[in-house]
Amino acid sequence: MIPNYLIDVRLDELPVVDKDVIVIGAGIAGLFTAIKASEQGSVLMITKKSLMDSNTRYAQGGIAAVISEDDSPAYHREDTLIAGAGLCDRDAVEALVHEGPDGVNDLIRMGTQFDRENGEFALTKEGAHSQRRILHANGDATGYEIVRALSEKAMAMDGIDVWDDHFVIDLVTQDGECCGAIVQKPDGSRLFVRGKATILCSGGTGQLYRYTTNPDVATGDGVAMAYRAGAYIRDMEFLQFHPTSLCYPGAPRFLISEAVRGEGAYLRNIKGERFMDRYHEQLELAPRDVVARAIVSEMEETKSTFVYLDITHESEEMVKHRFPTIYEYCLQYGLDLTTDWIPVAPAMHYTMGGVKTDLNGETNIKRLFACGEVSSTGVHGANRLASNSLSEAIVFGRRIVDRIAGLPPLSFTPSIHYEAERNGVPIQAVVERRLKLQKVMVRYVGLRRSGEGLARGFEELKRQLPIFQSVLTKREEYEFANLLTCALLTTEGALGREESRGAHAREDFPERDDKHWRKHTVLHREYGATEERIHDV
Repeated sequence: MIPNYLIDVRLDELPVVDKDVIVIGAGIAGLFTAIKASEQGSVLMITKKSLMDSNTRYAQGGIAAVISEDDSPAYHREDTLIAGAGLCDRDAVEALVHEGPDGVNDLIRMGTQFDRENGEFALTKEGAHSQRRILHANGDATGYEIVRALSEKAMAMDGIDVWDDHFVIDLVTQDGECCGAIVQKPDGSRLFVRGKATILCSGGTGQLYRYTTNPDVATGDGVAMAYRAGAYIRDMEFLQFHPTSLCYPGAPRFLISEAVRGEGAYLRNIKGERFMDRYHEQLELAPRDVVARAIVSEMEETKSTFVYLDITHESEEMVKHRFPTIYEYCLQYGLDLTTDWIPVAPAMHYTMGGVKTDLNGETNIKRLFACGEVSSTGVHGANRLASNSLSEAIVFGRRIVDRIAGLPPLSFTPSIHYEAERNGVPIQAVVERRLKLQKVMVRYVGLRRSGEGLARGFEELKRQLPIFQSVLTKREEYEFANLLTCALLTTEGALGREESRGAHAREDFPERDDKHWRKHTVLHREYGATEERIHDV
């Protein structure tokens, strides 16, 4: 059993810091929500590394919003629902497609500079979108530009305090209300931060896998701490593997944006043959899960570790202008996007599931909110539509801030005394344990799954549970405990879902089964696994 708290807690012995709003994590969700919330009161942003370290920073493609005259919310809704494979929450999608453009205007007011052509926004198209609706910045550096603008804005605001290099260990809850969090400072000392609202913006679970486009900080901390606190965790089996990350000796797994295929790139196997016509009528622009599994099939068939991405038939000028970051990055490793085929393979990219929220971003625990990749708002369903993640963060960030405005201050001082049966033995070899966990996830809970493999993976993961009886003191130990929690939740969700849908593919249940499985998997620390039917037709 995973305990309520990772550490022994005696709240009355900890120093207390009071703020109106506590934002855990940076990225677009944390920064945007903190800036908006600071218009109403004092905000504390806590990040375990720095404001510039988040998944948003690496987002290349852009942000999806209905801007063009030819586009409409109805088209955007339809594309999102199709990608989500029957599991999207219609109301959440409505909010996204109607409120996205206002959110984009907020970003522009906060200093984000999107690319323009002839005075108009330069809109591009990505996989599974029916229209050009992706705004981008500096070609393929959209995330970096958004984080740059929002970080500068946040740092300049009097109402926002930023704590870099601080680690949030646990949420503090009493009688179904969240009162704040226990935070470890860089020197190892701890304190209790108390607030009328706590917002998780801590990102996804990319580090569950050895190969990921996510930064080192994506260890699922928010999902794990919310689970320990008693929040509902939904749809964790739906993990998106990006089909094309650079796969080259000596180079990290660098994301090669969907937009490269959107602008006409071909996929070729090791023999140089285009192969997507054997898998989907949309060829290279099929949904991500289809493309990723097609690539894995080709790799297995040709006994290779990668396939090629080929955009050499497009003009050199267009490639360099549209993808300057990707072009420069590949060049560092002797690969020229304009003349070479680029070796790519799938890598873990995005967590569709997470902490279940309502349409105002609030969880089942009062005063606890979740925004961005850590949350499960219902927008993404079983598979996220490209570039909807940045829009989701701003749309629900705005909604959270509106909801917080109506919250009364905390009416009580929490008094928590929690001590678990811990054996006093420090945790050994965290780095090796983390690698072992990642190998289990790649082998059994990757792009293709089976009941037998998932069950074996689940048993192997459960052997690591005794670490919760150890005394944990360091950041990497907390991160490992959080990764293990998320790994167990993901595997349990995948084992329970006996069908293939969206990003979840079971070889023993290859068909989508709407009759039995058009529902969400919901996991709770005390109530275990439950299901949530989808009511609309």
